[in-house]
Amino acid sequence: MSHDFTHYLSDPQPDPGPELDPRFVFDFTAYDDLDDDTQRWSTWLSVEPLCRGPEPRPDWVVTSQAAIDTDLGILKTGKEADAFLLERAVPGSDELADPTGQAVVMVAKRYRGEDHRSFHRSTAYTEGRKTRNTRDARAMAKKTAHGRAVAAGQWAWAEWEALVRCHQLGLPVPYPVQLDGTELLMEWITVEGEDGTQTAPRLAQTRPDRPLLESYYEQLREAMAELVRHGVVHGDLSPYNILAAGERLVIIDLPQVVDLVGNVNGMEFLMRDCTNVVGWFRSRGLEVDEHDLFGELLAHAF
Repeated sequence: MSHDFTHYLSDPQPDPGPELDPRFVFDFTAYDDLDDDTQRWSTWLSVEPLCRGPEPRPDWVVTSQAAIDTDLGILKTGKEADAFLLERAVPGSDELADPTGQAVVMVAKRYRGEDHRSFHRSTAYTEGRKTRNTRDARAMAKKTAHGRAVAAGQWAWAEWEALVRCHQLGLPVPYPVQLDGTELLMEWITVEGEDGTQTAPRLAQTRPDRPLLESYYEQLREAMAELVRHGVVHGDLSPYNILAAGERLVIIDLPQVVDLVGNVNGMEFLMRDCTNVVGWFRSRGLEVDEHDLFGELLAHAF
């Protein structure tokens, strides 16, 4: 059977239709083309699902692919990481914390590589932890470029896991928004001051009255007990790693959390946490004892 296709070639082309109305012709910009070097497109959808905050997520978490991240400046420098303020907003959002979830300011904690860190106690904290694969373990031991990058990522991953776990246990920690390599985005804990919204002060900077002081101690004691009940110790707890957000305390800086039993230094870290915390409350006039707190916490652990 033969077919004649010549009529398809001779037929006139379809009418392209009327000329486009110039009112509806748009000049599209490349998706990755942002002129401001302090900005980037939101990385929310580019990270693995397990690296996005646990559900149910707060209403303020911005998940739109159209959102833009803008660096607002450094918030704090630390031993192993620096913290920045970062606004994630859909263009057109006017408020920093829009209740519709179109704009929010978060903390971006960015871990430095081994060459630029001053945190030298890591081996005591990482006792009992497992490296994800043998290649990474060898690279870390040899301190190659890849090994240094893995080490920085491990601290970010450790804090991410700790924040997610603590949040799911109902403990007072910042909500973990996402993890992208060595950058951890989390809730910005704030208070309202004379100059507007500002970062909540560290407990060490506060001078609470007696009722609030007692409330703070009870909150912290209960949080430490809940951690121990699940076999976890903060490992570096002090009045400088606790924020006072009005009448509530929020625990921060958790990359070094240790397993109470799996880490040979677990008990020592727990005792040190008790000593650091109790010492501050006692200096403010509260009659508390670190050994009593330590014994109480151990009762929750076993």
